[in-house]
Amino acid sequence: MIKVLLVEDDVRLADALAGALESNGFEVAQVRTAAGALEAAPVDVVLLDLGLPDTDGLELCSLLRERNDFGDTAIIMVSARGRRRERVRGLRSGADDYVVKPLAVEELCARMEAVLRRTRRRHDPVLRVGPLRVDLDARTVADADGPIGLTRKEFDLLAALIREEGAVVTREQLLLRVWRTSWPGTLRTLEVHVGTLRSKLGVVGLIETVRGVGYRLSTTGTAATGRS
Repeated sequence: MIKVLLVEDDVRLADALAGALESNGFEVAQVRTAAGALEAAPVDVVLLDLGLPDTDGLELCSLLRERNDFGDTAIIMVSARGRRRERVRGLRSGADDYVVKPLAVEELCARMEAVLRRTRRRHDPVLRVGPLRVDLDARTVADADGPIGLTRKEFDLLAALIREEGAVVTREQLLLRVWRTSWPGTLRTLEVHVGTLRSKLGVVGLIETVRGVGYRLSTTGTAATGRS
């Protein structure tokens, strides 16, 4: 059974949501504060409200990510704050997804299942990404025509996107993971590498640009013809 930690200070809302999730087969634990969340046992998914009484949800998300036992936990922010800037801040703080209240339970369940699929894929060394076969341990990529030669940085970039398949990876996150820097001057290098990677992989629509935020990997891309 999937274990969910619901971090919500509105008791009536939390009880109603917990009941709905439990009726859909989830095991739900509730806490009302950031302090309670930091003391909780590890779970599969954290549903995190931003408006907590003791600590902002963005800060709590970052604190949870620093814990070894929560490093791979799926975190979904649930908030009434739906403006683009706020969604971007939530994703950049370490959340895997961001949903806006009011929300349908069916959609929330589907989002949790999708996020869990992504987080569990992180531990599988050999993955199918569209028409590509990617071996994260051997650091190889191949399609129906054979191996595709990538540089170290190109492979690291692809791997970073694969591990978050379907979710937006911000430019800042990619700079930290691939180049180990947060210097904005490296953004142009990132853009060049993305362009080269797209060309080498030859899969139209595989790497999507999310304007003003970063990039996202899609499995709906189609192989281009004539890759050399």
